[in-house]
Amino acid sequence: MNGLARASVRFRPASFVGTFVALLFASAVITACGSMLQTGITAHVKPVRYAATPVVVAADPSARITTGHGDDADSDAASLPDQPRVDTALADRIARAPGVSAAVPDTAFPVQSKTLPPLTGRDWSAHAIDASTVVRGRAPGTGEVALSAAAARAAHVGVGDTLTLTAPTGATTYKVSGLTDTKTSTGAGAKDGTEASATTSATAGTGASAYFADPVADRLSGHPGRTDAIAVLPAKGVSTDELARQVKAAVKGAPGDPAKVRTGDGRGLAEHPELAEGKEMLTAIGASFGGIATATAVFVVMGTVALAIGQRGREIALLRAVGATPRQIRRTVATEAMLVAPIAGAAGILPGVALARWWVRQLVHRDAVPAGVTLSTGWIPMVSAVGAGLLAALAAGYLAARRPSKARPSQALGEAAVERRRPGVIRTVLGAAAVVGGCVLAAVAAHTTGEDAANVALGIVFCFMVGVAFLGPVVAWAAAALLGLPLRAGGAASQLAAANSRANARRLASAITPIVLVTAFCGTLLCMQGSLKHEAAHQIKDGVVADQVLGSSGAGVPADTAQRAAKVPGVDGAVGVLRTGALYRASGSLNSASVLGVSGDPGKLPDVLRLGLKTGSLSALTGDGRTVAVDSLLAGTAKVKVGDRISLWLGDGTQVRPTVVATYERGLGIGQLLMPRAAVADHARTAYDTQVLVHDAPGADRTAVERGLSRLGVAGLTVTDRAGYRQQADKELELNAWANSVMAAVLGGFAAVAAANTLVMTVLDRRREVALLRLAGTTRRQVLGMVRLEALLVAAAGLLIGGAIAWITLVPIARGLTGASPYIPPGTALGLAGAATVIGLLSTALPARALLRANPAAAGAARE
Repeated sequence: MNGLARASVRFRPASFVGTFVALLFASAVITACGSMLQTGITAHVKPVRYAATPVVVAADPSARITTGHGDDADSDAASLPDQPRVDTALADRIARAPGVSAAVPDTAFPVQSKTLPPLTGRDWSAHAIDASTVVRGRAPGTGEVALSAAAARAAHVGVGDTLTLTAPTGATTYKVSGLTDTKTSTGAGAKDGTEASATTSATAGTGASAYFADPVADRLSGHPGRTDAIAVLPAKGVSTDELARQVKAAVKGAPGDPAKVRTGDGRGLAEHPELAEGKEMLTAIGASFGGIATATAVFVVMGTVALAIGQRGREIALLRAVGATPRQIRRTVATEAMLVAPIAGAAGILPGVALARWWVRQLVHRDAVPAGVTLSTGWIPMVSAVGAGLLAALAAGYLAARRPSKARPSQALGEAAVERRRPGVIRTVLGAAAVVGGCVLAAVAAHTTGEDAANVALGIVFCFMVGVAFLGPVVAWAAAALLGLPLRAGGAASQLAAANSRANARRLASAITPIVLVTAFCGTLLCMQGSLKHEAAHQIKDGVVADQVLGSSGAGVPADTAQRAAKVPGVDGAVGVLRTGALYRASGSLNSASVLGVSGDPGKLPDVLRLGLKTGSLSALTGDGRTVAVDSLLAGTAKVKVGDRISLWLGDGTQVRPTVVATYERGLGIGQLLMPRAAVADHARTAYDTQVLVHDAPGADRTAVERGLSRLGVAGLTVTDRAGYRQQADKELELNAWANSVMAAVLGGFAAVAAANTLVMTVLDRRREVALLRLAGTTRRQVLGMVRLEALLVAAAGLLIGGAIAWITLVPIARGLTGASPYIPPGTALGLAGAATVIGLLSTALPARALLRANPAAAGAARE
């Protein structure tokens, strides 16, 4: 049997090359997703700023909830959308521990200037963490600032000079009291007194430092009484373990929110709290998308292997006729899989690792993952990829060879001469169950709202795809019968294409399934994001009625900008908006939501924002954080209405239960939760306003108002129209759009290769058929026309079936997330249709031309 298996591989290379290609790409996709999952679980960042600080106390960057009691308790966790902080007073408590030399609060906030590059404002106490010393002048006092020597030299600023700096609370003029230098490098590549490389962490900072007196920094930060982290330095002779033990004891009994004591690489999480969200994204890509991609890869591999075994039906029948037992035939098929699958799987590992490495680099580039996170490669994803391919090949080979191997020797050749149209009983039952399951899920999703609908709908596409995979021959026969009707009225090539498609439905199914896969999955991912962007743009167009929008090219605009803008001649009113995030509790889990903190009188908000109020009143919003207005879709997901309380975790993890006072319609484009600015500013990453929305007085000169607003003296201020609001909203959707596009490209690319591979296999297997047609008088042009029309029929069938699955899936998702019907971007639809058509034509035309170059008589008599 081993020799027979080796001979089959050697004398039927086309089938085994096709199987090898499918297994290779499947291994690459599974390796990439597995590596992303492993990276999400093990990702860490080496401490840079805290490299010389053995113990750091910081807040937990995740929120957790527990439902139930005892053994039945269930918990859920989600990363916080903003910077978590700890009580500054905790530093004094820690400092009293016997093994502690100093406990230094470390506060960081963006500072802007018209003459200096972006600065990171810090409290003067934190200079001990940087190992910074005053090289000229002295430490800052009230109304003073100490600048990095390198930044001061670049701006030609010296000790005693004055400059205006903009902090989250506003712009103030400060006197330069001293210049600082860093003797010990605090970051990779830092030298000659320059600061550490830029990062996205508020704690680590984004540029050169500007030191303020501790009380001044506490006030300017916008979150007084709270600090990003506390760096703990040991007394002489105290080990890190002993220091950590003492700090944990001090923290354990402290009032307020619990803090985490971090050592080793855990200090990197304190330095980069956004790592928690990055790990969550990596895990989601590796697990959620990886599960779908793995299932798709297994289906494609099984279909390709089944096609390869089916193409050898006459060979298996001949073996049965000469006395081979069913067990021997199954052993031969298994040996063939053992010969091809491990080699193909191993060959796909390196491309998979390369794909995952590129993926991580792109996430770092888009600030979704902190700089310093690298791909974690290990043996588990690689072994899983090879093992999944091997098991899929063995299972597919066994199932495909099961029926022909059991045929009676006297009847084997007769059964192999005619293709069996109906699938087996097991495949029929499983396929029908999957289709029924998809219909049930679609009905359930149609009666749910919000993210619940989207979560349910994600299973719809998978169920229908399983149904298509199992019922492939039936689906292909029905598609060929329906789409072949217009072909029967055509010429010889059209009639041949229609007859071949109906007679070889099993072969056709192997080619249709990958196109259905790429259309269904890619269509769902891309059109879902297109629907979100389209509806968000529509809501912004209808909801944002401000005449002017003030923004910033830097971190934001100060909190007092709205008040100053309201005093500009020609301005009737100005509302500052601070964009942040929150988590809300729904169905025992935590979900993220966008928050819009608005300043001023909520009753005047309709002058600049028309939210599409449904119930309640915005005038009931109070600045104490006890009230909130909620988007109607989110209210449906959280199952709350006006008068109910909703459980929220603000950006830094502070838990509140405000009362819902209003619901509105345009939350996707404007913000899902609306609260007074005073209630959320202390809990946001920075206390800068994102934008200021200005309403001009009736009859005011728009140009004059714009000119007056541009003279407010805010560093980096930009004055635009309402389109500026849309740009900010589009920016927030950009990462999700890119992530979905990459997932669609990975899955679509794999499915496209699988479709092309299958089509090439089916055409090359038709050597004797093409030779017989040529000998019967069919011209080369007619043969190529027949193959071309068959390819178009395959593409059309795959697009129609995949498009139907995508539409059924998109309807509940779109209505749940946007409250509207799905929007299909024309470019996406045309791109999918064009790609499927081109793949079909190229994958059939090239091998068909190769077959036509052979002598018909020799090809017809040649060995299979």
